[in-house]
Amino acid sequence: MTSTAAKKGGRGKTAGATKSVSRSTKAGLQFPVGRIARFLKAGRYAQRVGAGAPVYLSAVLEYLAAEVLELAGNAARDNKKSRIIPRHIQLAVRNDEELSRLFGSVTISNGGVLPNIHSVLLPNKQGKGKADVTSQSQEF
Repeated sequence: MTSTAAKKGGRGKTAGATKSVSRSTKAGLQFPVGRIARFLKAGRYAQRVGAGAPVYLSAVLEYLAAEVLELAGNAARDNKKSRIIPRHIQLAVRNDEELSRLFGSVTISNGGVLPNIHSVLLPNKQGKGKADVTSQSQEF
């Protein structure tokens, strides 16, 4: 008897054919190279898209995502939380100089603002006595 692969006609895969490997796996990335290539083509940013462009863009996006998630995870741990919320992403991005410049004009929904008290509003550090204080009274 012959094997089932030998019985089948047509020009399909042979018995020794290997399984297909995605471009993301070939590049060692988690982000989808094929999907980004499709978006680059559909967006009509150029007439043609080179083979390396979606790989490079995937690598850059993966790096940025990993960087933001690492800092946001640290912010969540500092707040004794096990889940990252938009507030943690906001704190991570705004406390990092380079990411803050990159996301300068971005609004993160439910992110809030950085805790900051203007120095003018803080009480004076000098130990003045009551005799030295010359504040004007509102009484005339």
